[in-house]
Amino acid sequence: MSSVPSSELEKRPVQTPDPQDEPSAEWGWHGTLPNGARLGGIFVVLVLFGMLIGNQTGHVEDFYLIISGVIMIVLLLLSGRRRRRAWRR
Repeated sequence: MSSVPSSELEKRPVQTPDPQDEPSAEWGWHGTLPNGARLGGIFVVLVLFGMLIGNQTGHVEDFYLIISGVIMIVLLLLSGRRRRRAWRR
């Protein structure tokens, strides 16, 4: 709950990003790159699983590569699921 009465909120001017502080606001785009982050995550997962192919004799490092890749896949799936439902809020 907000402690500010609604009448005070209506009187406040809408704040826009200052181009001096945030240069990208000047040309209209101001945000993140979610598709780029997702593609980067997929690329990293592929690289992790690609490192399983090699001349390792002990397979302890394989365990860490597989666990790291699976954790990243789960995080990518959760972020995609959250993004799909974001319009409903």
